[in-house]
This record gives sequence, structure tokens and C-alpha cells, in this order.
Amino acid sequence: MSHEELMGLIIALGLGLLTGLQRETVKSSIAGIRTFTLIALMGYLTGLLATWWNSPWIIATGLLSLTLLLLIANYIQGKQNSFDVGQTTEVAVLVIFLLTAYLSQGHQAFVIVVGGLVAVLLYLKKPLSAFASKLGEKDLRAIFQFVAISLIVLPVLPNETFGPYRVLNPREIWLMVVLIVGLGLAGYFAHKWMGKTRGTLAAGLLGGLISSTATTISYARRCKETPGLALVAVFVIAMASAVAFIRVIVEIGIVSSASAMQMVPPLLIPAAILFGMGWWLFRHIRSDESPEVPEPSNPAELGSAFTFAALYALVLLAVAFAKDYFGQTGLYAVSFLSGLTDMDAITLSISNSVNQGRMEAGGAWKYIMVAGLANLIFKGALAAFIGGKALAKKVAVVFGVALIGGVVALLFL
Repeated sequence: MSHEELMGLIIALGLGLLTGLQRETVKSSIAGIRTFTLIALMGYLTGLLATWWNSPWIIATGLLSLTLLLLIANYIQGKQNSFDVGQTTEVAVLVIFLLTAYLSQGHQAFVIVVGGLVAVLLYLKKPLSAFASKLGEKDLRAIFQFVAISLIVLPVLPNETFGPYRVLNPREIWLMVVLIVGLGLAGYFAHKWMGKTRGTLAAGLLGGLISSTATTISYARRCKETPGLALVAVFVIAMASAVAFIRVIVEIGIVSSASAMQMVPPLLIPAAILFGMGWWLFRHIRSDESPEVPEPSNPAELGSAFTFAALYALVLLAVAFAKDYFGQTGLYAVSFLSGLTDMDAITLSISNSVNQGRMEAGGAWKYIMVAGLANLIFKGALAAFIGGKALAKKVAVVFGVALIGGVVALLFL
């Protein structure tokens, strides 16, 4: 037996034991730990025989035999009134057989990943069922709108650059829309998964994923109605703003991964300050002050997607124009104005420019930092205007320290 065949045998045994263990714990009447292990061995040996004898029909025969065994087992079990007619175990059996047969061809990494996914899906039955039971018409609409945005609209858009400064590419612009909507959708469904009453920490984290500006407005209004919630409100606003910086960092990593190590470290400074201040605030919040996380809007609405596409295209043109006519000063102005209400468009625009070689990574992070600091100023002003004096003082301290950290980074890094 060669080393590769031995490794394949070990992997097949591992996958069989792993999936079989999960089925054993739920007391499957069709296949448990021993049966799954034997099926994995059967698949691997069938694949080896098919290779040695150069006959793929051996695998087909093995699959047909296994299917017949499953049909017979289901028929016999079907005579019992208590038999569960679900097909999860049967499908898992066939997948494990096919995976281990494919393993004999040497595709170990692929088989391990897919086999691991099978085991995880089997294990997550209850959480997934509970999550699905919470989905309503609005949630399904969000899912299918995202499918339309990413799998229907994106592929048909032309991948050609045109317009002033040659910076407008319909497919690239829409790809950024897919990215932003996807991040928003992740926050939206995290809210569905965690529920509305998981406390202040969840409120801050989810607020940053969904929209830190909307979160600021929401909690400023609550603080105006109930001044005693000022500490809770400033904590949630600080955490949402910190997560917004992390979101920006993720966007940089996706769009310009090759330059991320040059652009990301300075942006961690205000994020770390906000997280640190938030943690200090969290330690002083009573458990009975935990608020309900507000219901987010659907992030996959087509109107919002088209609006962001237009905004992103406008920022692309503004960045190119400012760089051409005004140099660095113009870029800083565009970054500041764009960042007041939205950090995503300028972040993606700058990152895309770096990725395409139109801008140096070493200085590009400064424009994103300026946008982030402008966003903090705008949210601080909103909190003060809507939430009143009690909130204004606390937000001024928290955001003030973060702003100082960002300015120091701009001046000395």
C-alpha cells in the first residue's frame, strides 16, 4: 500500500466515523457510526478498484447496490408506524460513498472540506430549523432579492471601462453593490438568529454590521425619551462605530488584499480605541438596562442597491477628478464629504484604485481614515442634536478620544 493510499484510507475512516457519530447521537434507524464507517470504506475501495481495473462501472454498481440497500431498509422500516420518513440519513450515506470514491483519485483537500460540511450540516439541524422557523415574508424577500442582485444582474453586466477618466465599469460597480448588500444581509440575519433581546453587546455589534448611523439615530432617540439610558446609548453607539471600522477593514481585505497589510494597521487605531472605551462603558451598565435590538430594514432592497451603485460611481468620478485637478488636497476633501454619511463608497473606491495601480497603498489609507473620522463627527453631531445634553457629553468624550487617535495616526504614520 502506497503512502497516498494509506492517507486516503485514514481520511475515509475519519469521515465515516465523524458522520456516523452524529447520526448515532440522534439515534438514526438507518445508519449509525459502524454503518457509516463501512460505507466510507466501501466507497474508497470501490474507487480504488475502479482505478486499478480502469472501469468506472464499478463505482456505478456500488452506488446502485447501496441505493437498493437503502430502499430495502426504508421499506422494512416503513412497516413501523413510528418510522421517520425523512431522507437526511439516506442522502448523507450516498454523499459519503461518492466522496470516498472520489477520494481514491487523490483529491484529499476537496473531500475533507465537503465531508466536513456534510457533518456540520447534519449537526446543525436544530439551529437551522429554529432559524428557518423565524423567517417571514420579509426575510425571504431579502434572500431572493440578494439572489437577483448577485446571480442575475451581475453576470449580464458588461465588463468594460468607460466614461470620464475611464473609471466606470458596470460589472465592477455592481460587484461592490453585491459586497455591501452581502455584508448588510449578514448583519440582518445575525439579528434574526440572535433575536431582539440579546442585550447591549449584541445591539452594538449588530448595529455596526447593519448601519452604525441608523443605530446612532435609533439610540439617540431612545435616550431623548429616557435620559437614564444615556450610558447604554453611548456604549451601543461606540461599539457600532468600532464595528463599522472593522467592516471597512474587511472591505479593504476583499477588494485590495495584496495591499491590505499596508492600509489596515492605522485604521485599527480608532477601532481599538472605540472597542476599549466601549468595554469600559460595558462594565458600568446594569443588566436591567439592556435594551431590545431594533428591527433592521431589508438591506437587499433593489432601490437601496441602485442608490449605492449611483453613489459609488459618483465617488469614483469625484476621486479621479479631485486627484487630477487638485491632487492630495482634493482627495482629502472628497473623502471627508463622502465619509460624512457613508464610509463604504469611498473605502471601496480608494481600495479599487489601489488594486488597479492608480494609487499608492502607502498613502491611500489616509483618505479612508479621513472618511472614517468625518463619519464619527457626523454621528457625534446626530447624537448630540437628537439625544440631548446627557448623551452629547458622553459621546463627545468617546468619539473625541477616537478622533485624536485617528489624527495622530494621520500626522505621524
